[in-house]
Amino acid sequence: MNSKPYMNPYLAGFLLGLVLLATIYVTGRGLGASGAFKSAVAETVKVSAPEHYSTSEFYKNYESTSEGGFLKSWLVWEVIGVFFGAFISALLSDRIKLRMERGPGVRKRMRFTAALIGGALFGYGSQLGRGCTSGSALSGMAVMSFGGIITMLAIFGGAYMFAYFFRKLWIKG
Repeated sequence: MNSKPYMNPYLAGFLLGLVLLATIYVTGRGLGASGAFKSAVAETVKVSAPEHYSTSEFYKNYESTSEGGFLKSWLVWEVIGVFFGAFISALLSDRIKLRMERGPGVRKRMRFTAALIGGALFGYGSQLGRGCTSGSALSGMAVMSFGGIITMLAIFGGAYMFAYFFRKLWIKG
């Protein structure tokens, strides 16, 4: 496999910053992904359990703040664009392959279970924190929000604290 090298992380970060600034300038909002998943869940509940949707205080609040429903949410289209953009990038750099990265001695089932639990906890935390890393932290810091700075410190601080305990899922030692 002759895959191309990854982009310089400093250049990628700089370009991400430019995208973030352009998004704030064009839309008046920053980037974020957790809102798209919240929209998908709300739409799923609305279709599959309409009585629950109409009586739930959470969904009443959601509906009053969302404009036009699921497919009119620009965050949903942002996440769809990220997915297809990542696919095209992987295709162009010869990096498309189905594999599960894991540490030596870690079974695929354990790695999958850890990833599933970690993703669920991060999703739950993003709702408690009113947004994900990109929404609360990056976009918040871009507009010098104190909450964005605290969110970024909490996310990275928590990651560094817990990384030691879960490092064997990825590396030797």
